[in-house]
Amino acid sequence: MMRLLLACACLWLAACSPSASTSLSERLVSPGGASPLLDQAHIAATIATVPNRSGYVASRAGVRIFWRAFDAGNYGLRYHYARPRHEGGEAMDMDLRLDLPRPFTPKASRGTVVLLHGWMMSGDSLLPWSLQLAQSGYRVVTIDLRNHGHSGTGPAGYGTIESDEVVDVIADLRNRGEVQGPLYLFGISYGAATALFTAEKLGPQVAGVVAMESFANAGDAIRSMIPHLLASQPQGWQAQTVAAYARWRYGAQDINRVIAAANHRLGVDLDRVDVSRAVADSSACVLLLHGDGDQHIPVSQGRQLARASTRVHYVEMRGEDHITLPMRIDLLGGMVGDWLARDGSGPAGTCPAPRMPVEANFMALAMPVGGSNG
Repeated sequence: MMRLLLACACLWLAACSPSASTSLSERLVSPGGASPLLDQAHIAATIATVPNRSGYVASRAGVRIFWRAFDAGNYGLRYHYARPRHEGGEAMDMDLRLDLPRPFTPKASRGTVVLLHGWMMSGDSLLPWSLQLAQSGYRVVTIDLRNHGHSGTGPAGYGTIESDEVVDVIADLRNRGEVQGPLYLFGISYGAATALFTAEKLGPQVAGVVAMESFANAGDAIRSMIPHLLASQPQGWQAQTVAAYARWRYGAQDINRVIAAANHRLGVDLDRVDVSRAVADSSACVLLLHGDGDQHIPVSQGRQLARASTRVHYVEMRGEDHITLPMRIDLLGGMVGDWLARDGSGPAGTCPAPRMPVEANFMALAMPVGGSNG
């Protein structure tokens, strides 16, 4: 058994260190550490008990990118989710239990899913999704984006540069035989935007993309996320201390000047990091998932992406936010696996509509968001 206890949501803005830079723009250039939401020791201990392969690929930019692969098969996965009150600074709790058969026997895969994590997370943080999809019959590859996990460092690209490195890793893994069958991309938040840029660049190599809580435009996302984080009023003295520290350190900084300074350091105009254009130009089927309570990346950004292409199906989950939505494997795991299977076996040129679980409290927007050909 492994219990993942995710600690109170320290703001990524604060860095939780007296030596941290007082420049908010530097926080946009590089995350500067792992999220305190991760219990990395428990995750690493569990991964050590699960059959997997891992390695590094040197990207075209010279950054070492880490990957990990899980074969399709039965991992004896049982997953329980308890709704947290994390915005109030309370612990989040999800219970992942494994009853791994010994010896473990891999199964033939129906395709390969590449998983891409969010900001200040890592590929290993997606272990529950990795095993869920592996049990659904897919070979799963997680990739640590630059500045995250076991990978090397370099200026952030908000999906533009990172997607080049994902392309490089996929090409290398194809040569090694690690990519088998139809290729799918699955990203969360920062990783979702990266997945959508990657699909545009790989064209017909990608059969489908699952993008959870992606931003549509990087500059707009930053302008909404930072004020939300600075305005939070968590419970508990530790969370309150971190929030007060963040407001003291960053609250007086003008967000437009912060973005301009980050642009200069990154060599990227964040207001031109347009994920909607990548969706419009992609040939892959896309399943977009967003929580209507998301205040980090407002739901308006998900709806904007949904309007970008007729190859998009959009699901908006009522009552879920930026932290809870990726944890709803209990509601979304089967739906995603089913959508991938039908996308890979459907008629050419069609994109299947997702089959909603009846127990999910969801709504699909009554708007022309595409997918009418599925």
